Amino acid sequence: MSQRTALILFTAVVSGVGIGVLTFFAETSYPKAVLAGVLAAGGCTVGLHSLID
Repeated sequence: MSQRTALILFTAVVSGVGIGVLTFFAETSYPKAVLAGVLAAGGCTVGLHSLID
């Protein structure tokens, strides 16, 4: 795994967990928090892949 891939995945996971935790605190719903975290991690991965070249 290249350093670029590791950086993108690490940043995506950290942002996904952060968004999931904040969503849980706001909504108090596990399914909404998980869905928000997964979507945030996916969006962050795609965005960083196109941004970091």
